Formats: sequence, C-alpha cells, structure tokens
Amino acid sequence: MSNGSELQHAVEILRSGGVVGLPTETVYGLAADATNELAVRRIFAIKGRPSDHPLIIHVADAQAAHAWVRAWPAEAEALARAFWPGPLTLVLPRSPLAPDAVTGGQDTVAVRVPGHPLARALLSALGGGVAAPSANRFGGVSPTTAAHVRADLGAEVPLVLDGGPCAVGVESTIVDLSSGEPAVLRPGGISPEQLSAVLGRTVPVRQASSVRVSGSLASHYAPRAGVELVSADAVRRRAAALRDAGVKVAGLAPDSVALPAGVGRHFLPDDPAGYARGLYAALRDLDAAGFERILVVEPEGGGVALAVKDRLKRAAAPRPGAGGG
Repeated sequence: MSNGSELQHAVEILRSGGVVGLPTETVYGLAADATNELAVRRIFAIKGRPSDHPLIIHVADAQAAHAWVRAWPAEAEALARAFWPGPLTLVLPRSPLAPDAVTGGQDTVAVRVPGHPLARALLSALGGGVAAPSANRFGGVSPTTAAHVRADLGAEVPLVLDGGPCAVGVESTIVDLSSGEPAVLRPGGISPEQLSAVLGRTVPVRQASSVRVSGSLASHYAPRAGVELVSADAVRRRAAALRDAGVKVAGLAPDSVALPAGVGRHFLPDDPAGYARGLYAALRDLDAAGFERILVVEPEGGGVALAVKDRLKRAAAPRPGAGGG
C-alpha cells in the first residue's frame, strides 16, 4: 500500500506534467493534470486511445466540480449529494476550464468524485482535477490492482499508487445531464433504479447518444482470448464441444454453475456485486494461463449486474481488424 511520501511524489509528478497510476473504487486510472493539455495527450499516447474519445475529470468534492461546468442543474446537485464520493460520473455542459483534449472537442464534460480515500487524498493535495481513464492499453481489460497497471504499462508510468484491490471492480455509471432529460450512457456501480429513486423519475439507459463517453465503443474491455457468452444450461455442452475440438477453453461462471472435466475454470460469487468485483482480475488470470476461449455465464439479478452484462457484451463483440471473429 502506498504511503504519504509516495502521495507527495505523485502530486509532484502531476504538477510537472507527468502521469501516475491512481486507485479508485471502480478501476485504477491513468491520471494527468486535466488543465495540462500536453500531459493529457500523454495519456492518449500511452494507452493508444483515439483522440476523440473523451476522458473523465476526477475532483476532490462536488464544489470542485463546479469549476469544470457552466451549468449545475438541480438534478446534478441531487445526484452528487446522494452518490458522491462514489462510482457516478455526471455529463454536463463544459466550462472554459475543460480543454478539448479532455472533452474530445465536445461541448460537454464528464466529472466525478471518486470514493477511494487515496484518490481523494491525492486530489485534495493537488488542489485541482485529473483526467483519468482506466490505466491499461485501450480496448483491453481494465485494471483492478496496482500490479495490473504495472503489467500493462510498465515503465511508461513512473509511479502507481497502490490502494489495494478495487472495491466495485467495474467502471462508474455515466449519467448525461446535458440535455434536460437524464439518461444513463454507461451502466456502472450505481443502478438506474437508484438514480430514479433520487430524481423521482425514470432514468433510462440510452443505447445510442450524440454525446461520446468513455467505454461506449462496441468492442471494449476485451482480453486476448475470445469471449463467448453462454447460458448456465448450455455452458457444459459448449465447453465439452470446444475441448473435444482441441480448443484450450475455460469457463467463467458463478459458483453455482458446473463445468465439465478437462476445462479450465474460474468461479466468481453468485451475487452480482461479488461477480463485478472479481470479473476483470478473472479475465486477466485466464489470459495469463493461455486459454484461447473463455465461456462466460453472466450473473443474474439487477443492480451492478447490468454493468457486468454491458462489459461482457463489449468484451465478446467482434474486434476491429479481427475479421468479425
């Protein structure tokens, strides 16, 4: 775990235009001073991220978020009071402080107050905001430990603050408040039902939007192995068929699901929160073991299960340059 001297070192790196690995309650981020365009562009270069794919600005508290937006509607205040610090990102009209490098040239900006104490300590010490997408190569599996960041990015990141395993394990919920009609653009740690309860109105999940946000591409969050989504009833038969065809196959499923002999396996808890917390580490472990195909049985239930299903759908999608396979 990181200590006070490492925290101060991280602040110095950020103020000098560098990048650091930052723990949050969702996933680890690759952070740079959000006002420093050259530092922000360094994030894109390290990740191999398209320059028009916007970033999320992380700040220490709701008051600090006001500087980055030019409007703070009643819905933003209500959601911030209910869920910040925590895994919720709000999309609002941008202020002049938010550079094009962060917003992807859009007239909106995404902001959140992370719940991890080390992230909040860094932001308070810095006295500003950081742009921080997930600390991994673009399109791959997000990191949920400091070791994941070091394995992915190595010496390109001079310091990774170690805050332990991420408590949520999937990225934040992104809510668009820029048009007057709140909508979820990316499911995450806060469910649409929780949002609706606070706002007193239904908050739909919008499948397509003119507002570009992080994690919205069809293929994303993908391990090297091929990912195939199967039902609990079908996984044994499908795994056996692939095994018999000579494919090195593994199953990723809740504890209650059985798998055939001779097939790799990684079981996750039956409850959606536990499944989410272990998902990315499990995908990384199966990749490291050299499996060619991962058969995934999704968790049942609501809440964060919606976010898990969103990530798995994108992980299983045809990948660019892969011939549709």
